[in-house]
Amino acid sequence: MSTFLQVMLASLIVSAGGLIGVVSLVVNQQKLRGFLILLVGLAAGALMGGAFLHLLPEAVELLEPKAVFLVVLVSFVGFFLLEKVLQWRHCHHGVCEVHSDVGILNLIGDSIHNFLDGLILAGAFAVDIRLGWITTLAVALHEIPQEIGDFGVLLYAGWRKSAAIMANFAVALTAVLGAVIGYVFTAGSGAAAYLMPIAAGGFIYIAAADLLPEIRMEKSLKKSLSSFGIFLGGLVLMYVFTFLE
Repeated sequence: MSTFLQVMLASLIVSAGGLIGVVSLVVNQQKLRGFLILLVGLAAGALMGGAFLHLLPEAVELLEPKAVFLVVLVSFVGFFLLEKVLQWRHCHHGVCEVHSDVGILNLIGDSIHNFLDGLILAGAFAVDIRLGWITTLAVALHEIPQEIGDFGVLLYAGWRKSAAIMANFAVALTAVLGAVIGYVFTAGSGAAAYLMPIAAGGFIYIAAADLLPEIRMEKSLKKSLSSFGIFLGGLVLMYVFTFLE
């Protein structure tokens, strides 16, 4: 399979997360929350491990180390500013406190987020096919709790269930657009090397500022310890994948 087709397949897998919110309609809310906090831990470990064990080592091989860490820092700050401008903070419990007009705002922020995911996937595949699939796994794990939370935001903002599902999936497809543009942008150029530290900065920010605080705020000691164990499991999983590169 060509690199382009693999990039498209990976972006479609990530986009499919836009449909996952429907499970919140058929699963007991208490059980769903218990599952999501574990998934948040796994996603945090996968993102953090993906950044430090895969993306950054690849970037350091392709660029000057000083340039790599400068781009990571700029990316980290950039993701923070993007969050503040768009109020882009995702709820990962499926039930979120929102205002009536936040549905559209949430979709705008999510479309930018998914577009960036597509760019990152294209850059990772341009550097190495295995790195591309490892990055796909990390992104997909984060998408599941995020999309369930986004679906909950739309419902709470007054959207009909069918409209919320369609809107969430349509926005998720911006990852495919980002992947196409990213593939064209990085094909035959050195631009993919710069997408690696950009992705690393984004992964570190999402894990540290968005996902890990969810675990820290969990009041149940049992769930907190379980989530932390799953977080470590995500790190170990990413470490194991280093032997496949």
